Amino acid sequence: MLKIKNLLASVLFFIPQLFFAQYTDVINSNRPGETMSAFGVGKNVIQAEFGVYGIKEKHDLLDYDASGLGTDLTVRYGAFLEKLEFILDVQYQREKFDTPYTSYEKNNFRQTVLGAKYLIYDPFRNYKRAKNIYSWKANYTFDWHSLIPAVSIFAGANFTAARNPYYFSNDGAISPKVVLVTQNLLGGGKWVFVTNIIADYITTDYPSYGYVLTLTRGFNDRWSGFIENQGYKSDFYSDAIVRGGAAYLLSPNMQIDASISTNFKNTPSVLYGGVGISWRYDGWYKEKQSEVKAEEKSKKNKDNEMEQRETDYQEQERKRKSKYE
Repeated sequence: MLKIKNLLASVLFFIPQLFFAQYTDVINSNRPGETMSAFGVGKNVIQAEFGVYGIKEKHDLLDYDASGLGTDLTVRYGAFLEKLEFILDVQYQREKFDTPYTSYEKNNFRQTVLGAKYLIYDPFRNYKRAKNIYSWKANYTFDWHSLIPAVSIFAGANFTAARNPYYFSNDGAISPKVVLVTQNLLGGGKWVFVTNIIADYITTDYPSYGYVLTLTRGFNDRWSGFIENQGYKSDFYSDAIVRGGAAYLLSPNMQIDASISTNFKNTPSVLYGGVGISWRYDGWYKEKQSEVKAEEKSKKNKDNEMEQRETDYQEQERKRKSKYE
């Protein structure tokens, strides 16, 4: 049990620690994937996740080639409740299009979303896997409780200005966005599986519905990698994207990352590549952090006591067997 908790604390810097608070000792970033995690940054913690990317498109039917650059910024802030997080997500993109007859450019905010995420259910709250001092196998077999996901809901709005070339109408609009988020810890915490089910631009003429599935693996206390599948469908545009990448922990409050994305069609074919950085300020969280560390210390003492009892029991068994040999 101690090994599992140490691994979670040192390796999986994408996800929060699974005690009563959502705050983690190391930064909990949603980058470089596109999924929201079920857990927040923690009450009174502010976090910024920034990236730049290049994009290349080719459309066989419309006979154009496009290339461009974009930036994305997500600001996350935990406020009022430990389970509540406010999110601002902004993406700006600039592209140049070349056809056999002409060239043109378009640039604008590809998306501007403001909303809040709330943790509805945490399966590890008040849960601790019972330790069997008589059986090593019982302690390290698959934990079926890990199949129960943490569940969050995000509700927000898209803000689109008039004459935005990335929007399907010349009129400006404010439209709702809702995301159902689930998150599982698998393999004793070595793997993290996150699902987002998305309903976007709900009240417009072209609502969009989609999903994102992300599987993350921590390799050591610095490196983590992920693979991801994203799909979305609307009458305006539909696509399926695969994505992969890695992140590196520079410090407890800073992470860098890189990723690459592509699709499987030619109307258009799309290739993205990007790098990013995540940073948080947790100076206002000190009081809560002390409470969590006190809870961890208490749990650690109990685990040490259980391990000592197991050691004593094994020693007694060894002596008993040697007595009759």
